Parts: sequence; C-alpha cells; structure tokens
Amino acid sequence: MNSIRIRLFVILMTATGAVWLSAFVWIQQSTRADVERVLDARLAEAVHMVSSLISDQRIDVASAATMLTDGAGLPEELTGDYSHRLSCQIWSLDGTLVGRSGSAPDGRLSAQDTGFTDSTVNGEEWRVYSVINEALGVRVMVGDSHTVRDRLVRDVTTGLIVPALLILPVLAALIWLSVQRGLLPLDRLARGLTQRTADNLTPVAVDTMPHEIRPVGTALNGLFARVSAARARETAFTSFAAHELKTPLAGIKTQAQVAMRATDAETRTGALTRIQSGVDRTDRMVRQLLSLASVDSTQNSLDAQVNIVAILRDTVDDLSRLAAAKNVSIDLPHSTDRTLRGDPVLMAVALRNVIENAIAAAPAGSEITITLEAIDDRLRICVMDRGPGIADEDRARVTDRFFRGAGATASGSGLGLAIVKTAIERLGARLSFSPRPDGGEVVCLDFDGSI
Repeated sequence: MNSIRIRLFVILMTATGAVWLSAFVWIQQSTRADVERVLDARLAEAVHMVSSLISDQRIDVASAATMLTDGAGLPEELTGDYSHRLSCQIWSLDGTLVGRSGSAPDGRLSAQDTGFTDSTVNGEEWRVYSVINEALGVRVMVGDSHTVRDRLVRDVTTGLIVPALLILPVLAALIWLSVQRGLLPLDRLARGLTQRTADNLTPVAVDTMPHEIRPVGTALNGLFARVSAARARETAFTSFAAHELKTPLAGIKTQAQVAMRATDAETRTGALTRIQSGVDRTDRMVRQLLSLASVDSTQNSLDAQVNIVAILRDTVDDLSRLAAAKNVSIDLPHSTDRTLRGDPVLMAVALRNVIENAIAAAPAGSEITITLEAIDDRLRICVMDRGPGIADEDRARVTDRFFRGAGATASGSGLGLAIVKTAIERLGARLSFSPRPDGGEVVCLDFDGSI
C-alpha cells in the first residue's frame, strides 16, 4: 500500500471501527446489566404487591395471580409485550397450587422458597422471585421469561447500532475528505516542483509549510543547493577546460604549420620539438581532467583496508621515468607497511598528483624527498622538493581549479593540487603546505585511522 491517503484512511477507519465495536460491546453488557437490575426490582415489587393485597383481603387468593396479566402494578413503560408475559403462581405451603396467571406455565416456577432464582420450566428459561406469606400460609412466585429479557436488550442495542451503521458511510466520506484536505500541502509542493523548469533551483518556501512537511522542504532546498553548486562546478570546469585546451592546441597547430613551411631541417626540428612538448602538456592536462572528473563523481567505500606504503611505492615507480627525464631523483626511505581505512583509488590519485607536481617544480639535478611519520593514530606523508615554492600571495588559492601561480611551470594546467584537494576531502584527510626552510615546498597529507 504505497498511497499515503489510502493508508491514513484505512488506519482512521480501522481505529474508528475498533472504538465503535468496543463501545457496542460495552453498551450491550451495561444495558443487559441495567435491564436485569430494573426487571428484578419490578419482579420483587410485583410479588410484594400481590402478597400485600391478599394479606389485606382486598382480593381473594385464587384470583390474585391473574391480576398481573394486564400489567397491573407495573410502570407504564413496561406495560406492553413484557406485561403479558409476566407470570404469577401462588402455592400453599403444603405444595398445592392455589392460583396462577394465564401466562404461567403448568409446572412449578421455582423450587426455591424465597428470593431470586433461575429455573427451567417446560424447556423455557425463567427468572423468578418468590416470597412466603406466613399469615396465609402461601408462597407467591412471579417470573418472566429470559426470552423477553433478551429481546429487550436486543431492541435497545439495535436502536443504538443501526443509526451508527447508517452514519458510518457519512463518517467514512468525512474522514476521506479530511485526509484529502490534510495532504493538500504535499499536493501543492508536488505541483510546484512539477511546473519548474530544469534550471530553476531556487529554494521552496519553507516558512509557509506545516511543521510535518517542513523537513521535506528543508531537505529539498539542501538538495537544490548541492545540485546548483555541482552545476556551477561543471560549468566552470567545462569553460576552464575549453580555455586551457585551446591554448596548447592552437600552439600545436601553429608549430605544425611552421614545420610544413620550413625550408631547412633546423627550423623543422624545432617546430616538431615544440609540437611534442605541446602534445605532452595536452596529454597531461587531459589525464588530469579525467582524474578530476573521476574524483568528483566517485562514491567509493571508505572502509576498505589499504596498504598506503605499497600505493606510494607503486606511484613512485610509475613516475620514475618522468623524474629521470628531468634528471630528478626521488628519495623514498624504507618503511614498514601501513594499513589505512579508505579508498585506494582516491589515495593513489592524491599521491600521484602531489609527487608529479613536485617533479614539475623541481630543478634538474635536485632530489625530491618523501617521508612517512606516524603520529598517534595518524599517518603523515610529506613530499619535499627544491623548486621555487609557492608565493605567499598564492598560497590561499593554490588548490583552486585552473589556478596557476607566479611560480608555475609552463607545462602546468592548474589542476594537480585541485585534484589532490578533492580526493583528500573525500578521504576525510588533511592537506597542508609550508615553505621548506632551505628552499622549496613541503606538501603534507595527514591520514586518520592508521592501524
């Protein structure tokens, strides 16, 4: 049952039906008890009335039993069908039937001398009250049939349940209308969202929403804000990427034209060398763009057990040719394996870009030093180069996408450290920069959860 309306309607109708059923059972039981108590009182009243009349000799004993046939002595509200079923018997103390009403059975109503009793006469259930008149030596019995009593209770409860059943469809309609009206704010919110265009990410009005729906509106506004930020990043990414790729491609095209028109080998060789350099720069930029897009969209688990030292060794091996081509050495001291909780892809991307940036910044013949240091439950990896370092005025923006500071190399695209920052944020680690005391830059990555 996926409909909230139907679910609420069923719940409310079930609850209402349960309450009504409980009320019906309670009314039936209480009505039966009240009717029994009232009718018992009337039986006792009728017996004492007959006994009193024959004691005062206002009526003879033989005809005293027939006086109840027409409902004499009973309250007016009971002088209907019930009065004709009221039965009376008068017995002498020696067991002789002295008198009986026309509705009384042939058999003795009760074998008990005095008080109330339930008895069965000729297969019919009776409620009987008996009293002994010592002065006249007779026993007066007045009783009524349980069938009559049951019919009285049934008539009362029927009079209550039938109107309730007739009202039930009306109540169901009112409950359905109430549920419909109560869910109108959700309908308005759905209509508003349906009518929006794809580029409309303005927040929905939360203040006018009911308290129960307000968290939904707040969550939607948070989603709109995240989608808007993601779209802004994608737009900036696309525009910056197009701008950055246009320059090396234009240079490659120009140098290709120079090589085609060159009349001497030296000019042609210089143009081809610059074409190769432009292709290398474009290749690196494309790889970095792909890495950045991958890091932005990754939803990998961060609970995997990763050997960070092994990843670091593999990364250094992969970049050894690039370092050798620039005559730069990488010092990676021997270290025992360290296991971290995280994503190996993000860790490899972050380490590769930090080391690759260090190689690009390092002068020929210099050395890049990589250190690993365990601090409490953290592992710090620092990459130190002998390059020009980061200017103080550029330090706050060095991780911005496509930002190239004053000391950037010609082959740089301004994406390496942006990729590192994004990967580090996904890993829940920390990235820091500091100038190297004897010249160069120190980039440190702090990973939590070292085990």
